Amino acid sequence: METATHLLRTGQRGALFQLQMALRDLSNSVQRIGLSWSLAWHDVGARYRGSILGPFWITLSMGLMVLGIGFLYANLFHIAIDVFLPYVALGIVFFGVMTGTINDGCETFVQAAGMLSQTSLPLFTFVWRTVFRNLINLAHHLLIVVVVLAVFGYWRHIHPLLALVGIVLMLLNASWLSMLAGIVSARFRDIPQIVMSIMQFAMFMTPVFWLPDRFGSHSAVLNFNPFYHLLQAVRAPLLGQAVDLHSYVVLVAMAGLGWLGTFALFARTRRRIVHYL
Repeated sequence: METATHLLRTGQRGALFQLQMALRDLSNSVQRIGLSWSLAWHDVGARYRGSILGPFWITLSMGLMVLGIGFLYANLFHIAIDVFLPYVALGIVFFGVMTGTINDGCETFVQAAGMLSQTSLPLFTFVWRTVFRNLINLAHHLLIVVVVLAVFGYWRHIHPLLALVGIVLMLLNASWLSMLAGIVSARFRDIPQIVMSIMQFAMFMTPVFWLPDRFGSHSAVLNFNPFYHLLQAVRAPLLGQAVDLHSYVVLVAMAGLGWLGTFALFARTRRRIVHYL
């Protein structure tokens, strides 16, 4: 009797049922992973329809930014160009992927409002859509990475397996941050502006344009900066450098706790997201 009264008043069946439905949503989205990829590919194609270079326009503009910042800051900081330019190039490319995934995550469900109101597609389908869209952009930007590593000879010293591990950890953490931003942004429409401001601030507080050893004794800015560890796990192996074990511990802990917390929030709000929209 008490259970029936609770259902009548709240429309909920308890935390266990919510968790089961969230897991079913995740399972159904994995079964339809091809749909997520198709939607992501369509997003990229639609954005550059009628363009000659297509997504490579972003690659071209990013390449020009890498050259400009690389040569300017190398002279300002009195650092050899063959050391600084590859460092900045990898930093801009991979931090850009993190920024794009998290910022785009704010629109994950808002952008799909029409489809969600007319279909019963799993909500996770649109989370993977955001991640895949930024992976496609990364594939275009890898041209910059390949050229820089080849020109400056770093290709002889790279650790590809460690770099792949770093990319996986980066995507795992960027994905839950993206999903978290999407859930909260569906309810509060001011969140995208807040997230964009945080990411802009994080870019300057993270060694993207500057070397960590130039920061002096203020190591707390690095040790407690998750974006530093995310970036270092990918960039260091590509430059032939070792990654501190501390960074891997931080990233694995972030991924585990982040996904647990975000999934718990998703399970609780899954039924309400469409109504928020």
